[in-house]
Amino acid sequence: MTLAEVAAQADELAQSGDERQLATLRRQWDEEVESAARSQDYRQRAVAYRAIGQFRFRQKLELLRRGLEDDSPAVRGSALVSVQQLSKTSPGLVNSMRPLLHTIASSDANQAVRRLAIVCLRNGSPQRETIVLLNGLAENDDEEPELRQAARTVAADLKKRAAAKS
Repeated sequence: MTLAEVAAQADELAQSGDERQLATLRRQWDEEVESAARSQDYRQRAVAYRAIGQFRFRQKLELLRRGLEDDSPAVRGSALVSVQQLSKTSPGLVNSMRPLLHTIASSDANQAVRRLAIVCLRNGSPQRETIVLLNGLAENDDEEPELRQAARTVAADLKKRAAAKS
């Protein structure tokens, strides 16, 4: 089996709540994920960074951060998908990577990567600087319509959560 196939299987196990089988797969494929993340081939790196989320590898957050800084937009996008997946149940991951996510959302050269970073910010705590950044992106006529819409939607969600807390 390939890493991509096993990662898909791990995702299914995680969704079904089979933690024992998931832990077994993590142990078996830990080194393969690490090795693929260091590959010269961006496609293998992209699979590795996506696998981190599918395996629910919370202990690989520093590796995941490296994926967010990769030269390849495919790799950065895969790492962002994992950030989004890992942060669904807890805002801690997004909160710890917030400055990097802000940078990606506002200035990455790839529009799809920027939109993924915006989607990730939704899972973080509703902090003022994030809402201000997203509102600025949403109101900037120079930005692509899809990016503006994503920023507008996430900013509105964060504002609602902030209002509910106060």
